[in-house]
Amino acid sequence: MTAHGATVPAARPATAALLLAHGAAGTVRANFGPLIPALSRTVPAFGPDFPGSGGTPRASGPLELDDLADQLVAAAGDVETFAILGYSMGCAVAVRAAIRHPRRVAGLILTAGAPRVDADTRARMDEWQRLAERDHTALARFIMSVMFSETFLGTLTDHQLESFLDLIVFTTPAGTTEQIDLVRRIDVERDLPNITAPTLVIGTKHDRLIAPSSMRAYADGIPGARWTELDSGHAVALEAPQQWLSLVEAFLTETASPAVVEQTEVVDARTS
Repeated sequence: MTAHGATVPAARPATAALLLAHGAAGTVRANFGPLIPALSRTVPAFGPDFPGSGGTPRASGPLELDDLADQLVAAAGDVETFAILGYSMGCAVAVRAAIRHPRRVAGLILTAGAPRVDADTRARMDEWQRLAERDHTALARFIMSVMFSETFLGTLTDHQLESFLDLIVFTTPAGTTEQIDLVRRIDVERDLPNITAPTLVIGTKHDRLIAPSSMRAYADGIPGARWTELDSGHAVALEAPQQWLSLVEAFLTETASPAVVEQTEVVDARTS
């Protein structure tokens, strides 16, 4: 029997599924498509398209992080515990989900996101939003300039470049302006010290949309978080899918079983 005031290990939940939180102006398929088949062989991997993306209707007003976080968790249905793979804007959604549903979130993998955008990123978001409202062809060229690294762009033929431009023009989500507006307002820095789930933060070394130093703020702010980087621009699913997959799979393996992570005080139940 445990004596009064003694402590016993408390276990974190096991990872039973992987929720996918996509980025602004993206979809689950666009942002995670190359990873989903392989990940789903380990655990069920799925997530919702946020309002205005995919087949999800646009919101009637401004988007809020907490609403997206609750939509993400609701997608898990009866699955009790899960890890969350967040990409870009989806990192902040994942953080809010972990804050609002701590007993269900078994781990966080935060990729190419920032807890708060800096002035340079906000300026790029302003331009993205302006072009989304006026000129989708110019928007496509702008997106390619900030989403892809110079090295990756240099590997593309003229035909491939034109194909990417056409794809972006025809697949820009209807809710892009609302999602970009949300990115401009994101600030989850105060939440970071309260995250208890094991966390892996993945930066993208050659990102031209979000500075890697801003991404690192997640690792610096979340207790026990680990930091690593991919040799990629922001569009990591296109530039480094296998390397990204390897990092995610390794993390899921580590969190597949409950692990002792904290000490909880137990009061002696014996009567005198």
